Amino acid sequence: MQQAVNAVRQSGDATRYARCIEVSKRIRWEIDRDVIRGRTFGSDRKYLPDGLSKVGELPFLSAAEKRLASQVQGRTYANMFGLVERFIGAKILEVSRDHWLGDQTALEALVRFTDEELKHQEMFRRLEQMAAQEMPAGYAFLPQPNDVAAAVLGKSTWAVLALTCHIELFTQVHYRSSIEPDDDLSALWKDVFLFHWKEESQHAILDELEWMREDAKLSPAERDQAVTDLIDLVAAVDGILQVQSAADAAYFQTACARPFAVAETEQIRATFLSAYRWQYIGSGVQDARFQEVLGSVIDAGQGERIAAALAPIVK
Repeated sequence: MQQAVNAVRQSGDATRYARCIEVSKRIRWEIDRDVIRGRTFGSDRKYLPDGLSKVGELPFLSAAEKRLASQVQGRTYANMFGLVERFIGAKILEVSRDHWLGDQTALEALVRFTDEELKHQEMFRRLEQMAAQEMPAGYAFLPQPNDVAAAVLGKSTWAVLALTCHIELFTQVHYRSSIEPDDDLSALWKDVFLFHWKEESQHAILDELEWMREDAKLSPAERDQAVTDLIDLVAAVDGILQVQSAADAAYFQTACARPFAVAETEQIRATFLSAYRWQYIGSGVQDARFQEVLGSVIDAGQGERIAAALAPIVK
């Protein structure tokens, strides 16, 4: 009976790998030809929608200052994707090894995934260069991508794939629910995340397939350690967000070129941190699909451990 169940699952998995290849071929895009097309962001448009930037929680800001806050956060948003795709590409390249002398359809799907992640990294590097030309001097993205990637890749494959699946899923949520409907965003910015979304939609499927394949290898003790690793990774992400949100809040206030009251300064810092925690942690862990997949491989005690770790972060 179990053999029959496994055979059905493997057949379904093979179909999903093949489908990802078909979509990857059909939607393939290039940075200059399809996305940038000689355009600039412009300083008169928002980069991030209010639902992600949370600027609505800062009523003492003018419309222009709220727009600037969205641009500062949007610049970091692009840089954060460039950072996480550094370790995502490396991990997917690593797990593709299991398919080298096996399922060539799965191998092709993962090779395409890695190639697309490398392209995304290049695109986000280009965006940072473009933003630097349009925004006031003084911005700094503090995390070092190679250092962060090395630390993440030191954790178990199960935990890294879980974090990766979470990231790929929240990109879908952000685009569909916030970025695409907002007509006040920079047209170029919207296109960046339209094309990013198109490829990330397939990556989320492949993340889940590889995560479940890795999960099937683990003993209960190994899975429990993997849950610990995932909790550690989320805490590390939050540490990055605390540092970067403080730097961005300070840069924003300097760029506004006007004084803020002490209480306003604290509110700006708290709002930036709250926005970043929602963008990179909360919106993913609350996604129904992520909860479904994670819930299928952990027990009640492990779920309680994860919830306890998230409680101070996701409010």
